[in-house]
Amino acid sequence: MVYNVSLKKRAIKALEKINEPYYSRLKKALYDLANDPRPVGYKKLKGREGYRIRVADYRIIYKIHDNVLTVVVIGIGHRKHIY
Repeated sequence: MVYNVSLKKRAIKALEKINEPYYSRLKKALYDLANDPRPVGYKKLKGREGYRIRVADYRIIYKIHDNVLTVVVIGIGHRKHIY
C-alpha cells in the first residue's frame, strides 16, 4: 500500500533551511515513507503521539494514519533541537 505523505508548514520551512548533502537524504527519506511508514530504525515517541526516523544528524517526526493511508510530517530538525 502506498501512503500519502503530507508536510506541515513548520516541516517545510525547516527542510528549506537544511543544506546539502543532508537535504537530499532527508528528501529521499520522506519519499520512502510513502512506501514504508515504519522503516527499519523507526521509533515510537515517548510522552507524545508519533514516530521518528533518523537521517544522519537529523530527525523526522511524523504521525501515521493507517485508516486513511496518510503520513503527516510534523517536524524536521537537527537532533539537538527537534525534541
